[in-house]
Amino acid sequence: MQHALIQKLESFEALSDRDLVALNALVPRVRQVGAGIDLISEGDNPENVHLILDGFACRYKMLPNGQRQIMAYLLPGDFCDLNVFILDQMDHNIGTISACQVVDIPRAAIDEITAKHPRITRAFWWCALVDEAVLREWLVNLGAREAHQRLAHLLCELLARLEV
Repeated sequence: MQHALIQKLESFEALSDRDLVALNALVPRVRQVGAGIDLISEGDNPENVHLILDGFACRYKMLPNGQRQIMAYLLPGDFCDLNVFILDQMDHNIGTISACQVVDIPRAAIDEITAKHPRITRAFWWCALVDEAVLREWLVNLGAREAHQRLAHLLCELLARLEV
């Protein structure tokens, strides 16, 4: 099965057949989640890593006045919280924007695959670096760009990420 995660990781690192088997083993059960559903909420204990295989989700915070601030859009092939599972509790929410296909991956499975598959680990690092670069651009957007520039940048970001 050539799912969105494998396509994304292979854009960063050449994966072996053994790596592909291990990645496919991470997604034995895909669940359908409707739009507007939180996969995990601020304060929850992150027991699983969430992977978006299809659809759109977001990382967000709720402000005291009830306003939602989206901090990242999550696309097919994105882990919602790959490194967050180290925390005892979530410091933000992850919710679906559209109907999604989601895989819940136990923390132990991530530990095991990174311990046994160095190419996958490197590809995960690349994913993290790209996520951090996107976050830096979002900070520039909020601090220095006009509204039309922020929107144009977001559309370009989404297009570039979806082309992968």
